[in-house]
Amino acid sequence: MTDAAVTQTSPGEAQFGDYVALLKPRVMRLVTFTAAVGLIAAPGFVHPVIAVAAILCIAVGAGASGALNMWWDADIDRLMARTAGRPIPSGRVTGEDALAVGLTLSALSVMFLFLFGNAAAAGLLAFTIFFYAVVYTMWLKRATPQNIVIGGAAGAFPPMIGWAVATGGVSLESLLMFALIFLWTPPHFWALALFRNDDYAAAGVPMLPVVAGTRATRRQILVYALILAPAAILPAFTGIGGPLYLAVALMLNAKFVAGAWAIRNRDDAAAEADGYRVEKRFFGFSIAYLFLHFAVILLEATLRALGLGLGAWPMI
Repeated sequence: MTDAAVTQTSPGEAQFGDYVALLKPRVMRLVTFTAAVGLIAAPGFVHPVIAVAAILCIAVGAGASGALNMWWDADIDRLMARTAGRPIPSGRVTGEDALAVGLTLSALSVMFLFLFGNAAAAGLLAFTIFFYAVVYTMWLKRATPQNIVIGGAAGAFPPMIGWAVATGGVSLESLLMFALIFLWTPPHFWALALFRNDDYAAAGVPMLPVVAGTRATRRQILVYALILAPAAILPAFTGIGGPLYLAVALMLNAKFVAGAWAIRNRDDAAAEADGYRVEKRFFGFSIAYLFLHFAVILLEATLRALGLGLGAWPMI
């Protein structure tokens, strides 16, 4: 290795941006947004200062989870093209520093959420960090092709945490928001795994395409899309939904199922020939799909707060 290469990868050269990257900011944004929607859609009033502080705590907790994930997965991150440039495998941040950042932010986020929010919200945040860092990252990810199915719960908790900040507990509405993310996670990540299959195989991660094959993965994407659709539409008939949510959810889920059907009917030869165009398009749409569901929940809550709701639905 040349001196220049040593200089470029020296842990001592870590910049502020490297520590930000350690927190997985793109994941943090989605977590923060869904948590905020859960808080705003919940009944009751939360002082704006308390609300902002609570959402910040949830965001920091998500970042802490990301740092712990990168610390543990540094060995396999080095083997995958998608993750080789992350702060630890690239040598810009040491594993010890990443662990320290993750543990410190975990403790601070839970402690301050307890102070600004309540014990229920802080307990859910602590469990979410534990579930993602220990149950998913340290155990499920390398142990079973169902890693994403079970591990998806970690990403589904934030709206429940936001709801708990406002209400001090859990309700049907917060459980439905959880279910929306939980059931969305497998088809979202399996679409990615189809065109990143070689990465996961090289790293020894038992993602479904690696263990069961791509044909089985394509079938499972469709199965989960069909299960997800009614679960995603159901919030329309609760206190967080309404006619606007129903209309948007019907359109989004029709498109999602159609995309899953298109993936189901493709073979590897066709996918490789066009550079996995259909799979990549489905993966990109799946991100918009989740964002738009929560955006409409937020819009419904805003309209109700302004007295401009489109009418009440029978509640389930």
